[in-house]
Amino acid sequence: MDLKKIEGQLTVCKLKSTADIDLNHDFYFIGRTDEEISLVCKTEDTPAETLVRDDGWRAFRIQGTLDFSMIGVLSKISSILAANKIGIFAVSTYNTDYILVKEDDFDASLMALQENGYTVEPDL
Repeated sequence: MDLKKIEGQLTVCKLKSTADIDLNHDFYFIGRTDEEISLVCKTEDTPAETLVRDDGWRAFRIQGTLDFSMIGVLSKISSILAANKIGIFAVSTYNTDYILVKEDDFDASLMALQENGYTVEPDL
């Protein structure tokens, strides 16, 4: 399975309002529930008004479109990283999954995945 590195650092944050999100940026994920509004975005695009923020994340995505019948894709990746004591923050889209790890763990996470048969493509 092919993985693609995402260029740059990301921030995971919690917002009071979606009005603070600039939808013109090219990379972001928004999650809204009855308890919170979460945003993952490039660090330089983080809104000024956040309730909580955690900087220093890097990401890679699983290349291609994952069919909903594919079972265990994210589980296998998270298990490999967990065995290497690397925590993740995962985000799924309709097409695929994005896996975020802390900057300090990024190279080790890609190496662990390559050692387990994954191919890593250059930065996006």
